[in-house]
Amino acid sequence: MVYDLLNPEFLSDKTKKVSLIQTHISLVFLTDEFVYKIKKPVNFGFLDFSTLKKRYYYCHQEIMLNRRLSKDTYIDVLPIVYDGKNYRMGAGQGGIVEYAVKMKRLPEEMLMKSMFFRGELTGQHLKKVAKVLARFHRTASNSLNINKFGEPEKFKINTDENFEQIQKYIGMTIQKRDFDTLKQWTENFYHSNKSLFISRVKAKKIRDCHGDLHMEHICLTENLPIFDCIEFNSRFRYTDTIADIAFLLMDLEYYGGNRLSEKFWNVYKEIANEHDMNPLLTFYKIYRAIVRGKVNSFQLDDANIGRSKKEEAKETSSKYFKLAMSYIE
Repeated sequence: MVYDLLNPEFLSDKTKKVSLIQTHISLVFLTDEFVYKIKKPVNFGFLDFSTLKKRYYYCHQEIMLNRRLSKDTYIDVLPIVYDGKNYRMGAGQGGIVEYAVKMKRLPEEMLMKSMFFRGELTGQHLKKVAKVLARFHRTASNSLNINKFGEPEKFKINTDENFEQIQKYIGMTIQKRDFDTLKQWTENFYHSNKSLFISRVKAKKIRDCHGDLHMEHICLTENLPIFDCIEFNSRFRYTDTIADIAFLLMDLEYYGGNRLSEKFWNVYKEIANEHDMNPLLTFYKIYRAIVRGKVNSFQLDDANIGRSKKEEAKETSSKYFKLAMSYIE
């Protein structure tokens, strides 16, 4: 299938060139104007794309949820058919074997991460992003069911799952001393700050958020599309708005943008009226860094990824886990 879809003849738009990017959960085909994202048939427990029916459902979830912050970017869900000889994107002869989300391709040079690395990310950019996200967080869905995900016992499911899933990578991407320290610190935070979690629930700060808010998912064009939210598991989106923001702050700090991170937080907390929340922000930064370390560690088990990519993933994972430790130290 991959071989056929790298042939422009078998895609739904007229293009001369197709390239492929793989993640641990997706095959992403890029043309000049569009992006086609196919979900891999994987099951990580917290994410289950193991059947065609589930992949179809989550393709539609992806479009619906991402249109909240990027309504003009997400176009449609397209079938992929096989006629016995070739795989083809879009309707045609043959049985449907897969589905793809079709998106407009955003200019990579305008992604927040690209702007950051060129030294072009300004205070005005940060203010604009902060305003959009504060408004989104203020108006995102809130309900009694969503509120439950802010309770410490409920959120602990996420952190327990993280430690359970990264345990196999001890000695590869995380040292045992760091693993034990992070786990114990997290346990202690729950024990000492139960009232803080409950106060956030009462203040209706648990919302249907983005869930994967880092620099590669923000495009600094005029309409500021923020894309690629979590569609595969609502408990990663139903979260404290500070947990959402913590991801972006952690991402800036991972790449050495501590000054910009501090500036962004100062602007956001004024707009969103989030004062005296630094302990909780630290907790969620640690959580987010551990998640990124975990996700990159998963690539070590992917048979479709070569040795050099695995070494790169190993190095990236280790750096995220060290960042998590730095927030404690």
